[in-house]
Amino acid sequence: MSESSSKISEARERQLRGGVWVVSVLVWIVVGLMRRPEWHLALPEGVSLDFLPAVYSGINVLVATCLVLAVMAVKRGEIEKHRHFITAAMALSGLFLLLYVAYHFTSSEVKYAGTGWVRPVYFFLLITHVVLAAVTLPFILLAYLSGWADRRAAHRRMVKVIFPLWFYVAVSGPVVYLMLHVLPSAGN
Repeated sequence: MSESSSKISEARERQLRGGVWVVSVLVWIVVGLMRRPEWHLALPEGVSLDFLPAVYSGINVLVATCLVLAVMAVKRGEIEKHRHFITAAMALSGLFLLLYVAYHFTSSEVKYAGTGWVRPVYFFLLITHVVLAAVTLPFILLAYLSGWADRRAAHRRMVKVIFPLWFYVAVSGPVVYLMLHVLPSAGN
């Protein structure tokens, strides 16, 4: 952390850790509800959010880029740059989530059309992407909190595990999008 920032109290950090779990559970509930057609929202006639998968997939590419730049910065000892890149990745991930939920609460599910050898590859990527996105959410937030609280040893321990998983989620999402929307008949 920079000289101008200060550690937060242990009591405040405990409160924030509790908040991380509340936010994570709420996100899991919302994402679960968007899978239920009876919760879908009708858009006005002529309005479509079909452009959003391309947008939020692009945002995931930016998240992955920020993560790589954050690692490069910390390896050079540029902690402030590291913090900025990670904060950007967090903000972009939040924007991704909002757009993802907006799309899935207003649009029908797109079925994968690929066949042959690529079909199991697609479903492997999709399933691992979804499961890891859900599982890593609270730990990404906790790792960010530990860095923000300037608990560097705890932060390092967490990011050794969480960083590669977050990076995988950020990269696999756009690959799933490409397979579903751009190259749906690949492998035929």
